Amino acid sequence: MADRAPGEQVSSEEATEQFYAALLDNDPAALYERAPCGYVSCTPEGTIIQANQTFLTLTGYDRQEVVGRRTFASLLTGGGRIYHETHYAPMLQMHGMAREIALDVVRADGTRLPALVNSVLERNDDGAPVVIRTAVFDATERRSYERELVRAKERAEASEARARLLSQTLQGTLIPPAPPVIPGLDIATVYRPAGSGDEVGGDFYDVFEIGDDDWVVTIGDVLGKGVEAAIVTALARHTIRASCVRLTSPADVLGDLNKVLLHHPTDRFCTVTVLRLRRADGHWTVTVSCGGHPFPFVLHQNGTVTAVGRAGSLIGALDEVHHHDVTTELVPGASLVLYTDGVTEARGTERFFGEAGLLRTMKKIGPGASVATLAEGILTDVVAFQDGHPRDDIAVVVLAAR
Repeated sequence: MADRAPGEQVSSEEATEQFYAALLDNDPAALYERAPCGYVSCTPEGTIIQANQTFLTLTGYDRQEVVGRRTFASLLTGGGRIYHETHYAPMLQMHGMAREIALDVVRADGTRLPALVNSVLERNDDGAPVVIRTAVFDATERRSYERELVRAKERAEASEARARLLSQTLQGTLIPPAPPVIPGLDIATVYRPAGSGDEVGGDFYDVFEIGDDDWVVTIGDVLGKGVEAAIVTALARHTIRASCVRLTSPADVLGDLNKVLLHHPTDRFCTVTVLRLRRADGHWTVTVSCGGHPFPFVLHQNGTVTAVGRAGSLIGALDEVHHHDVTTELVPGASLVLYTDGVTEARGTERFFGEAGLLRTMKKIGPGASVATLAEGILTDVVAFQDGHPRDDIAVVVLAAR
């Protein structure tokens, strides 16, 4: 070890090299002076009575500046001194030790040394405090890492907030805010997203006019959630609208939609029901085609419930598909209910809500209820069945002829 003038500082790299050299030489004094961390011994009142060279190197002080002249607390920042008096010192007195305390030590040049501090309080045989021994670790890199973690957390939270806003905006564009006014027809819609509603779902419905007394109602469910599901949902809605202008058969519309989704770069499929409603001589007829979607139910005036439709292929999954049109009359006093599988596949503690649960709710509400009462009643029962926390999106559309 090279001789140095009293008070001359060494770099941390030199200190480390000298520590390992002392370790090989088994020199206790050098091991203390060149330890990988700073060592400070203080009186019970806090006055520094001994400091190793590593501590002096880390802080930039000369030995004569601190030993016998400064307290350890006086080397801390203002906040650190307050913490020392209110937490650190009482912890030492009560437990005899304090571990991994994060403090900032003020160096001789005024800069701050981020440090982790471990201390023990030694007592004599009578239990009286004798000396406080403190190890000071340079935590500069750790503090930088922690700050980067905080910044990364803040960036992630900001990104999550933007994604939530995007999902809410997308959902608002995919679900019509209110059903249109249709002369001679009452219509009500309800929608409830799963969970907190932060992630855009795949359920959708649409009601639009083709011509005088000629309307289309559609309801569907795209596989999955998130932005990709929202893209497919938007594509399905716009394709159905475009196809209904040139195709009169709902089954043909579903076939058209199937071709579009097969050519789209996604592996998501969907279930869809398309209804074409036409009024002639004051009577409404409904033509229904189901593409893998649950059949609509009709609640008749006498309180009975029947399904309308014929099973058809999923949309966007197969090249060869089969869809069928079923036409019926929507008589005044009857209500036609369309829904997504968030209704029938709602899971309770022991079973699913199922078609049986939907039929019970429809019969309980009864044929004399308004379309709004029927739609809200179905949603209320399904959500209550899941203890107020639906696990899937729920969409319901109810129609009734006047």
